[in-house]
Amino acid sequence: MILDGKQIAADIRAELKEQVSELLAQGKRAPKLAVILVGHNPASETYVANKIKACQEVGIDAEKIAYDETITQQTLLTEIHRLNNDPSIDGFIVQLPLPEHINESAVLSAIDFRKDVDGLTPENVGRTVQGLPSLVSATPRGIRELLARYNIATEGKHVVVIGRSNIVGKPIAMLLMQRPYLSLPGMSASSLGDATVTICHSKTQDLDAICRTADIIIVAAGSPKLLTANMVKEGVVVIDVGINRVEDQTTPRGYRLVGDVDFENVAPKASYITPVPGGVGPMTIVSLLQNTLQAYKENNF
Repeated sequence: MILDGKQIAADIRAELKEQVSELLAQGKRAPKLAVILVGHNPASETYVANKIKACQEVGIDAEKIAYDETITQQTLLTEIHRLNNDPSIDGFIVQLPLPEHINESAVLSAIDFRKDVDGLTPENVGRTVQGLPSLVSATPRGIRELLARYNIATEGKHVVVIGRSNIVGKPIAMLLMQRPYLSLPGMSASSLGDATVTICHSKTQDLDAICRTADIIIVAAGSPKLLTANMVKEGVVVIDVGINRVEDQTTPRGYRLVGDVDFENVAPKASYITPVPGGVGPMTIVSLLQNTLQAYKENNF
């Protein structure tokens, strides 16, 4: 079965729109998200446009703050400090990647964790690790929600995560090994958690054999078609986080998007699998909206 992230994201946006409408009916203001964009990376500009469009669809106010790539780190930190102290801004993100002359860690650490709707500050990451209420990194939150909406329990299951990034690999591993009673605000299905998690990466030996023991595989390695059919067992659940451009002169754009999974050959063996595009991507954006509403409620009520 295909895990339709596009449809689930649409369902969640409808739920969020209703919640925002209720707030407005009570005389309250709408939640507000700010997005800082540095430079003119085409992919980043597309991501930001999609995020703002999604906000507008559910009634969340959105503001794009654009800077040239020559901005100094201090100027960027000053802007972050301003947003931290602006009561009209409930959450904000700094779109990654940043130019090489800017220290990404310093920038993320400067964000007030209560407004960190990307869930990337040390405070939010640490709270996630400890099972405390937090703003969870958007992609892991989206994956967890997708599993929940399809009633895919993780209790007692062996989950293999391929990739150890701070954005996906590490936080999703932490979420799925948590005890269910530590489920996070606004998230579905307390049956998620209590998994046995193995994290694999570029230095892992005998990756094929490890994957064949997995009940659920989450691939976030940034390597096209890394996971092949001979690496999975029958009935496996596969979550493909990768999105890669590969040359394809038969398409108008000269390329096509593929995931980290060899979808055509893995899908027949999988009980559930996400497509690329249309799987995890839409869930990441809608999770950002969920985090913004969560931050709004926690910071204002």
